[in-house]
Amino acid sequence: MRYEELAEEPCSITRSLVVFGDRWTLLILKAAFAGVRRFNGFQSYLGISKGRLQDRLDRLVEHGILRKAPAETGAYEEYRLTPKGHDVYPILMAFKDWGDTYVAPDGPPVYYRHRDCEGQAHVRLECDHCAGELTARDVVPLPGPGMTA
Repeated sequence: MRYEELAEEPCSITRSLVVFGDRWTLLILKAAFAGVRRFNGFQSYLGISKGRLQDRLDRLVEHGILRKAPAETGAYEEYRLTPKGHDVYPILMAFKDWGDTYVAPDGPPVYYRHRDCEGQAHVRLECDHCAGELTARDVVPLPGPGMTA
């Protein structure tokens, strides 16, 4: 199956991968959550080529995850997270939790602390009905209204 055809698949995971499909896109979003807003800031923070960075920023703007806005100072434009972009944060935190567990042999390289109580931030999958914590063994995929024949 061609990459472009994946956007037509009746699967929200697959369609999301079309938007976020490579490491650079997620690293750009990680940088945006860290406060990077300008093109040159992303480039120096990530060490990414100008062409690849522009392509990924354009895709994130096209999908409404980032928006271009005039800079608060100077004549430059900035890239700002939209509400849709802020909804990506739990995805990045899920990667962080997995990475802390499986690819950080010396312990977490960064602690993400709750500003109010100083506890650590973690992602939790829960049922929207009973609020019980879930694992893959607790979930059964069933067809939804967006499933095509």
